[in-house]
Amino acid sequence: MSTPVGSMREGSLKAPTRHALDWSNAEFYNEAALHKELERVYDICHGCRRCVSLCNAFPTLFDLVDGSPTQEVDGVKKTDYMQVVDQCYLCDLCYMTKCPYVPPHEWNVDFPHLMLRAKAANFKKGETRLRDTILSSTDAVGKLAGIPVVVQVVNAANKNPTLRKVTSAVLGVHPGAILPEYHSDTLRKRVTRRVAPAISAEPTEQTRGQVALFATCYGNYNEPHLGEDLIAVFEHNGIPVTLVSKEQCCGMPKLELGDLDAVKRAKEANIPMLAQMVDAGFDIIAPVPSCVLMFKQELPLMFPDDPEVLKVKKAIFDPFEYLMLRHKGGKLKTDFKTALGKISYHVACHLRVQNIGLKTRDLLQLVPGTQIDAIERCSGHNGTYAVKQEFHDFSMKIGKPVVQRVQQAAPDHYSSDCPMAGHQIENGLKDGTLPEHPLSLLRKAYGIER
Repeated sequence: MSTPVGSMREGSLKAPTRHALDWSNAEFYNEAALHKELERVYDICHGCRRCVSLCNAFPTLFDLVDGSPTQEVDGVKKTDYMQVVDQCYLCDLCYMTKCPYVPPHEWNVDFPHLMLRAKAANFKKGETRLRDTILSSTDAVGKLAGIPVVVQVVNAANKNPTLRKVTSAVLGVHPGAILPEYHSDTLRKRVTRRVAPAISAEPTEQTRGQVALFATCYGNYNEPHLGEDLIAVFEHNGIPVTLVSKEQCCGMPKLELGDLDAVKRAKEANIPMLAQMVDAGFDIIAPVPSCVLMFKQELPLMFPDDPEVLKVKKAIFDPFEYLMLRHKGGKLKTDFKTALGKISYHVACHLRVQNIGLKTRDLLQLVPGTQIDAIERCSGHNGTYAVKQEFHDFSMKIGKPVVQRVQQAAPDHYSSDCPMAGHQIENGLKDGTLPEHPLSLLRKAYGIER
């Protein structure tokens, strides 16, 4: 039954393309049609097996096949199909870096979006744990946990081994996972209080020289210093930074849950505000790769006919992508004052699949006395995957090669564009050292005081 691996066609030699997600079609959620497509794609993956080392979705699939009576996909119970789906965290690496059968190949394999379809169908049936709904409600949790009195209790509880066991038993959150701290003094509050310097920047061919900052729920509630470092670096380069006047979660956590209606609601809240900023002459910046990817890829694929979505897609940038475009136009300051030494730099999955190249590495290499060891492997964190009781051990196993690379390098700093991936590496090292975001390292290189 397996498809011959050698049966590649001309399409596999062309650049990958992506079909729009037909999520509003009732057939998208039809269980029989979904199972038929899962069986077709699972069979192609079984015959290829190139992606076995990427995550635990593929080993789970291959174990199911190898343990079935026929040792083919037709021997796997349909009720076991979701075991594979549950292991997929939509990193997109199989699609972008491994699979030879993605469109325009005639076999039309889009494994991540098939997994998303299965998650969405599962959500529609109401088969979602309360734990997963809570973890993906980042704005609601951030607002509640960020209340001045509550925040101290939450942060203390997250560091208390006894209370973490209770959390594990009640919510299914692994006691060994690093949970983010919360801040009542959020980024949006800090930026509102600050007095912005009177600066202006000349545009370049690809940048307009003034940016609107989409803080992100993580950057707002959990690590507000990321936004502060971004603002400091951009303003040092003469680029005015304005906070987007109103925002909510980009929708990525709900996408990973399969709650596509919630993604639509987030889009309806964010896109008008962002499009308004674009019309006013701003480029858009966000400090977390997953959020940038949401506006660059996922929303345009869900809403391909919405001109405002496409407008934002063209105007949103990763911070280092933007700074390197400024450098290309001769507008980046290179007045670095502090060498950074040796940096182990983890390239976040949701940054890699944006196909912009290693802009963070390229910029940090401009700093004299700095050596970068770029690690292009998954950290294993992937949103909420690493904190869940049933997946945490898998996440640590996936991230182990990254941790080993850092240990072998013995760097002066280790860093990731994804702050959660940085803490996943911290959890693997267990040596008391802390990750430093590339924006923080760049601020240090410029010698900008806090």
